[in-house]
Amino acid sequence: MSRPQLIIAPGKEKAILRHHPWVFSGAVKRIEGEPTDGDLVDIVDTHGQWMATGHYQNESIICKVLSFDTPQIDDAFFTRRLQSAIAYRQRLGFFDNSTTNVFRLVHAEGDYLPGLVCDWYNGIIVMQAHSVGMHRLFPTLASIFRQLIGDKLVAIFDKSSATIPGDCTDGYLWGLQPQEWEVCEHENRLLINFYEGQKTGFFIDQRENRQLVHDLAHGHRVLNCFGYTGGFSLAALRGGAEYVETVDISKKAIELCNRNISLNFGPDAPHQGTVADVLQYIKALNKTFDLIILDPPAFAKNHRSLQAGLKGYRTINQHALEAIPSGGLLMTFSCSQAVSKDDFQTMVFTAAMNAHRNVRIIRHLSHAMDHPVSICHPEGEYLKGLLLQVE
Repeated sequence: MSRPQLIIAPGKEKAILRHHPWVFSGAVKRIEGEPTDGDLVDIVDTHGQWMATGHYQNESIICKVLSFDTPQIDDAFFTRRLQSAIAYRQRLGFFDNSTTNVFRLVHAEGDYLPGLVCDWYNGIIVMQAHSVGMHRLFPTLASIFRQLIGDKLVAIFDKSSATIPGDCTDGYLWGLQPQEWEVCEHENRLLINFYEGQKTGFFIDQRENRQLVHDLAHGHRVLNCFGYTGGFSLAALRGGAEYVETVDISKKAIELCNRNISLNFGPDAPHQGTVADVLQYIKALNKTFDLIILDPPAFAKNHRSLQAGLKGYRTINQHALEAIPSGGLLMTFSCSQAVSKDDFQTMVFTAAMNAHRNVRIIRHLSHAMDHPVSICHPEGEYLKGLLLQVE
């Protein structure tokens, strides 16, 4: 039986011909057949010429494209894609790294598997679906991972309840079933709770930026805002910071942060975990910090909320710039895909002007190299950051 087809309207083929992996509903002239969420569909032009195959979803992004090369999507297809993703991480040395055993294993469009994120946590793969079609494939993908990785793999966890519609429960698909799991990043030990943690359990994308904090923190006082379970704080303490404070609105996150600090540096580490709303805390800041880290959640979830999101980023950055002493450093981020690099830098410029501070850009920051970005999908470069020196 032939698949349902999305017939592309004349003049709307350009993005597909450039191998952009998202097909928007506005580009579709008509649908032949009756696809439901997660079904494979073929993308064809008005002459019936096949262009691509992907997963259908009844949303603005109506199809996430799996292949521009072949309409044959089977187990062998996914084995090739997963083997390529694994080989890339092996080339980077992640599977044999004695000081870091947590990294991204599959980065959706960056590994030509849109809708699929997989992270490696010291032998456990956490799989997260961002499309119904990918979630349907989890039993198949789990089996392929077991074949490709072998004895190094001890468990597979599904953490898709917050990322796909419908009735989905987070839980183990195979192997060991620990409630909590220990990993290591740049010699820092971290406790991960897959059930309760954000994203897949930890913000792996900031690994290289945390190492930069390690390199900059020696002898300094560091404020880690939106600090979650303390990744940046651990890096700062490992780098010889004089004092570190972690602020997050989540009591559970700060409790786990404090446990991670104690696990690495003992109960007397020069660290304080504070449960507070970051904006209110930084507005009333009465302590001096010469390195402030702002790593907030996505204030702009989509383009409709872009202006409100930029206002939120501007406000928090302005207060941080007002608080930091002359010569201090600000490391600031946006993980909102809707916020472009230019949007972000303009926002920081406006915050600096409002704070009446002179600011120098020391470095542009992004996600770690285990988060590759397809050159055909620039939206994949979601994490934007700047390291600033403030006068």
